[in-house]
Amino acid sequence: MKTTPVFLRPHIHAIENWARSQSFPLMERAGLATAELAQGIAPPRARGILVLAGPGNNGGDAFVAARYLKSAWFDVRVVFTGRAEKLQPEARAAFDQWHAGGGAVLQAIPQDWRWELALDGLFGIGLARDLDSNHARLIAALNASGKPVIAIDVPSGLDADTGKVHAIAVRAARTITFLGLKPGLLTLDGPDHAGQVHTDRLGTEDAPVPEDCGLLLGDEIIADALRPRPRNSHKGLYGDVGVLGGASGMAGAALLAGRAALRLGAGRVLVGLLADGPEVDLTQPDLMLRRAEEVLSTPGLDCAVVGPGLGQSSVARQLLAKALALNLPLVLDADALNLIAEDIQLRKAMSGRAAPSLATPHPAEAARLLACGTEQVQSDRIKAARALAEALGACLVLKGAGGVCAAPDGRWWINTSGNPGMSSAGMGDVLAGIIGALVAQGAAPENALLAGVRVHGLAADDLTAKGVGPVGLTASETIDAARAAWNRLAART
Repeated sequence: MKTTPVFLRPHIHAIENWARSQSFPLMERAGLATAELAQGIAPPRARGILVLAGPGNNGGDAFVAARYLKSAWFDVRVVFTGRAEKLQPEARAAFDQWHAGGGAVLQAIPQDWRWELALDGLFGIGLARDLDSNHARLIAALNASGKPVIAIDVPSGLDADTGKVHAIAVRAARTITFLGLKPGLLTLDGPDHAGQVHTDRLGTEDAPVPEDCGLLLGDEIIADALRPRPRNSHKGLYGDVGVLGGASGMAGAALLAGRAALRLGAGRVLVGLLADGPEVDLTQPDLMLRRAEEVLSTPGLDCAVVGPGLGQSSVARQLLAKALALNLPLVLDADALNLIAEDIQLRKAMSGRAAPSLATPHPAEAARLLACGTEQVQSDRIKAARALAEALGACLVLKGAGGVCAAPDGRWWINTSGNPGMSSAGMGDVLAGIIGALVAQGAAPENALLAGVRVHGLAADDLTAKGVGPVGLTASETIDAARAAWNRLAART
């Protein structure tokens, strides 16, 4: 499977050191790549380009880009927030070349000059603190201008590793990032600030790839998760999924999970409801409705989805304990995770399972499991996801913008499919059902989670492209869209 690596700061620094050992002129290449992108997207007849250059090497990239744009007859004005004598040698050389070519530097954005495009070269990946008031005011003015901005490497003010905003950050139309993707562009606040992301390896494609880097989750995982179905098929080949949930007032959650499991290909789906409910789902009569304890005792289950609408009663706890003792893959969501967070015995049962466990926490559930605050989880989503996967012995997805998937051995992925329309009730229930269906059909549990996360987001994207969302998009609408996306992409094999 073709994969795209995602690099944290130490990985990028290692690639930089390798490039220097090969005498690669990284700053010159970065500035040229930025200038070429700017020329390609500048509005028609645009001549004025504003360049913001900061006190570090990111500012050096900006000076190189400014030099190339000036040589292409653009009217380039550079606002420099550093001091030339404090620049590193490579950045100082870029500064000197800008001056040698007749360029000047300004202290503030000129008010009596028209510009159509800006380059943000204030801060790069090294920023790990809130911005000072001078840079904050400059970024606020840039954001308020309404003009398109190209961020160089990372939007200034955005943490390259976590996607956290340090007080304020540039809202770019595009970001050209160098040497490799950074997770901060893909998760938390990154997507709202980075815009369209362009990656330029600057000729370092042969650099060693660190073993502990992340991977960008792509559509290939869908085609790789399951083999094509033979013509000689029957429902027994595609597994039985049991769904456990549906306490009083929450039957819909279990039914959503069951419907998703059925429409994503499971051979049979049994939905076990804790509360008294209907004997048949009139919307999806193919589902087999049972009492919860009956589902757990059904022979031949291939996967159980535990948690949608489960509640946190003593009965729910007892059923979860029984489920954790079963020797079959489990998909744990919602109240199953909340119960595990509160009960040390359930926690031990979870971490000690021999059969595969998959989990789908949102940030608040992850915080309960990690005994910390939601803000702490969100401040470093990759760290939180990896820590939780190790603690639970489960492959999991930390839901939210830029879903972070992690395995117990430390491997991690970022998913970029999906959109704000998924901020509605029941989306997690649908995701859990999709993953359960893929496990039941024979996908390796890890691949089932990754592929389920990917296709669920694609379903929301497909619907939004058709005008069904993002406002008012419902969880139930994503089920058929996920089925369509799966069949479309799986057919590419």
